[in-house]
Amino acid sequence: MFEQDTEIVNHLLSDNQKFQQLYSRHHELKERVHKAESGVSPLDHLALGEMKKQKLLAKDKMAVIIANYRRQHPQ
Repeated sequence: MFEQDTEIVNHLLSDNQKFQQLYSRHHELKERVHKAESGVSPLDHLALGEMKKQKLLAKDKMAVIIANYRRQHPQ
């Protein structure tokens, strides 16, 4: 996730509380989705779908923060 923006992500993780929260939420959801898909922690399709939407929403919000950072800090 955001491999091309590693430096920006690291900076935001140390400096931006909202980004930190979104990153943690995304990671938590990623783990839960993986467990559900692998059968370790089964969920019905609706719950799994909702979790995937929430994960994607967190990722989209992080992408917006990264894009804003790039605009504010041109290289």
